[in-house]
Amino acid sequence: MNTLVLEADPQVIEVLFTDDKLIVNLADDRSLHVPLSWYPRLLHATLAERENWLLLGDGYAIEWPDLDEHIGIEGLLAGRRSGESAPSIQRWLQNRSAAS
Repeated sequence: MNTLVLEADPQVIEVLFTDDKLIVNLADDRSLHVPLSWYPRLLHATLAERENWLLLGDGYAIEWPDLDEHIGIEGLLAGRRSGESAPSIQRWLQNRSAAS
């Protein structure tokens, strides 16, 4: 069995959005383009909520405090989607609607 060994830890330098993509630019000049549908909290977020992100540590993960969303860069590189269950997303959406 082969395992992936990274030569250097990937570091985020920029986070951008299109209507349907999360774009993460890394310090080594790579860009990751990920469907927003993989991360329902980002998909349903406002532009202001999406743009309010912070880097954790040396850029190993991205946090959206308004959304309680955390995405690790290694997970993005591995193609991992959100592991949040559909019932959890539904409760989150209902709480957002009630707060509005």
